[in-house]
Amino acid sequence: MKIELKKWDIEDSKGLVELCNNVDRRYLSNRIPSPYEESDALSWISKARHIDGLEGVFRAIKVDGKIVGSISVERKPDIFCIDAEIGYMILPEYCSKGIATEAVAAICGSAFFELPIRRISAVVFADNIASTKVLQRNGFELEGTMRRAAAKNEKIYDLLLFGRMIMPCPI
Repeated sequence: MKIELKKWDIEDSKGLVELCNNVDRRYLSNRIPSPYEESDALSWISKARHIDGLEGVFRAIKVDGKIVGSISVERKPDIFCIDAEIGYMILPEYCSKGIATEAVAAICGSAFFELPIRRISAVVFADNIASTKVLQRNGFELEGTMRRAAAKNEKIYDLLLFGRMIMPCPI
């Protein structure tokens, strides 16, 4: 199985639509439309291409030439600009195969190289054990629990905050 992280292109829109309409949404932000339309994909890809390398790193995760996921690291605004948040999603049939672990390792290297950041953070639903393990395998440390911090599908959830630093900050 050959895993590749690829910059998003307009011709990837159909793959993005398929991904967003078939991914497990239990742990995703509600800002991703459902159903996800071609116009949503074209708009998001255009935005991602415009700010890639400046405000974030946005990649399609491909396995054997097929888009099976998406991963990004986006800089935070204002005084938090030395931090960036990582997010990723993988089609269910490709989960538990090491793909997310490999993709996180690759994109963190790119983000620390391309963006003026000192750390990457992740906010994960407390019961998302798979994502917790992916982050820990990539050197992310649990920094705390945000108790009853998220509402999804009429339930309240705890969130875990993870962080990974490039090196000690001299400030």
